[in-house]
Amino acid sequence: MSESRRPAKRPAGNRRPRQPRRPDATAVDPARTAARDVLRAVRERDAYANLVLPALLRERRIEGRDAALATELAYGACRSQGLLDAVIADGAGRPIDEIDGPLLDVLRLGTYQLLRTRVAPHAAVATSVDLVRAEFGGGRAGFVNAVLRRVAEHDEASWVSRLAPAEKSDPVGHLAFRYAHPKWIAQAFVDALGPAAGELAEVLAADDARPAVHLVARPGEISAEELALITGGEAGPYSPYAVHLDGGDPGQLEPVREGLAGVQDEGSQLVARALTLAPLDGRDGGRWLDLCAGPGGKAALLGALADIDGARVDAVEPAEHRAELVRKITRGLPVDVHVADGREPGLTTGYDRVLVDAPCTGLGALRRRPEARWRRQPSDVAGLVKLQRELLASATRLVRPGGVIVYSTCSPHMAETVGVVADAVRRFGLAELDTRELLPGVPGLGDGPHAQLWPHRHGTDAMFLAALRRP
Repeated sequence: MSESRRPAKRPAGNRRPRQPRRPDATAVDPARTAARDVLRAVRERDAYANLVLPALLRERRIEGRDAALATELAYGACRSQGLLDAVIADGAGRPIDEIDGPLLDVLRLGTYQLLRTRVAPHAAVATSVDLVRAEFGGGRAGFVNAVLRRVAEHDEASWVSRLAPAEKSDPVGHLAFRYAHPKWIAQAFVDALGPAAGELAEVLAADDARPAVHLVARPGEISAEELALITGGEAGPYSPYAVHLDGGDPGQLEPVREGLAGVQDEGSQLVARALTLAPLDGRDGGRWLDLCAGPGGKAALLGALADIDGARVDAVEPAEHRAELVRKITRGLPVDVHVADGREPGLTTGYDRVLVDAPCTGLGALRRRPEARWRRQPSDVAGLVKLQRELLASATRLVRPGGVIVYSTCSPHMAETVGVVADAVRRFGLAELDTRELLPGVPGLGDGPHAQLWPHRHGTDAMFLAALRRP
């Protein structure tokens, strides 16, 4: 080509910038897209991550390694939110509430990968940028790219050193930040640990880790040893019905689909069993009551044990949709479900055994409810304590003289535990039994007479239980 026929070069200063190609939304990593959508549902409509994600994985047919990655990213980012937000705010140079919600979801996802996974930094940044570009285009993607590159300049330990409260002047605040907990929850753990408060770091670390899946073998149908053999799990150390799995979707297991087993934390199994082991004054007439039964895990275990012992269980649940869950899980067992308020259930008195597994803050099960630690507030406690006292008062009216009540909460918060029990003992003259004797073989339960389970000691949720007898 002659020189005269060559196209004139555009002056360097006037070159049209090359626009990055906008990725097709369907081509963006499905695991990260699913995790992002879970974070969005939690943020926008207060959804529960452990309910949203399994349905989403089934709907999009995400399986295997992609499903495992989506689960780790979604749950991990929810658990770590407070730590992630502090780092993001520093990297962005602006408060979290000034960042658009959809961008914040992706920033949390990317920051979690950078700080708390083995994902290569370039992959964590690039996939996050692709998520934003696919939905919003290049402008916002540039902001996400810039923030994540600043985040990637330091590892998690360095960010904690830079942003956490000083360890010497605020040791509880420092550990709370390091293990991604609100400080008020860490302080509640310190109060409950009492003389063992030096174990706070262990509690928070265990609470911040991915929990194992616990199964319960239905008594009379299958043993824990048989269930472990079928599922490839291991028999639990304390409950004779427990089996532990490393992970996976327990709903796909044949014994679970056939109703021979269910998903239930080993600590909850110990609570139900403790009710059946508590000594009565007089004969057990076989009238048992679960006063706060929904969604039905403890009612099902009690029903299976009642079936063996020739007893019958009344299960009370105020919400119809949760009562239907109780009916479904207890089908074929000697369990009668009543849709009623446990404070005034309208039942005939004279029960031999009453379980009050009271609604609570759930601070003992934060590892299984990833977003709960950031959703709960200290102001929630007072209203729940009032409800707990009213439910325990109702149980006192319903139990026969010489009968027993087991009061339990999935929370170690002292206002919800020893405070409620002490109030009932004072008002109704209940006698506290040594609850530790109802948990044979379980060490480290505290000084009694109540019992406190801990994730770092027992591998269970932080269940509290107290056994009380009506004189």
